[in-house]
Amino acid sequence: MGEYHIRTYEDRDYEAVRTIFSQGIREHAPAACWHVLRCPQTHLVLLAIFLVAYLISASLLFACGVLAALLALGWVQMKGLWVEYVDTALATDMKDIRSSYLEAKDSCFWVATSRDEVVGTVAAVQPENPSQWGKALELKRMSVAKPHRGRGLSKALTRTVIHFAQERGYEEVVLGTSMVQYAAQRLYEGMGFRKVRVLNPSCLAKLLQFYVYLYRYKIAGSR
Repeated sequence: MGEYHIRTYEDRDYEAVRTIFSQGIREHAPAACWHVLRCPQTHLVLLAIFLVAYLISASLLFACGVLAALLALGWVQMKGLWVEYVDTALATDMKDIRSSYLEAKDSCFWVATSRDEVVGTVAAVQPENPSQWGKALELKRMSVAKPHRGRGLSKALTRTVIHFAQERGYEEVVLGTSMVQYAAQRLYEGMGFRKVRVLNPSCLAKLLQFYVYLYRYKIAGSR
């Protein structure tokens, strides 16, 4: 961690922050696609389509071609979901970072730098539904550039949010992460976060058994 410095976001960080966030989210699309392909429901649907295509055409080549086209379409759709999530974030809170995180009450946005280059981000903000969480702050927009992972930077950014919440009298830090963000899950659980809820973002996600995990961290010394 000696080569890294964590500081509050500045306007000059804008493009670098948005790039790191976008790249960090979009890289999970392949893992999400593989998860869908491993689901029994997906296997049954693909088998049914293959059999129908074969019965209609009496051609194995045609049936295989239909499956290949369907898989390609599925990949495009899955990738599109992650792109849509990124685009929505870039058009909302990440469009005006200063207003969303630095001017809002009990909120902040930090960057990690290495030789003046932004290589990581994290934010703290009040949850959208505070009544569901009690006296808690939400950790958001955690992302570390690939070449700088595995060096304790994510832990340091997480601790920054925890200390920020503690200094302001909050009792907990909460966050959400998808089931395919395996490294994030290991990080948070290793730091003492507990998985408290499992959500389905949509009916399609429920069908494909794709979940979002909600985590909670109890700040030491809080009641």
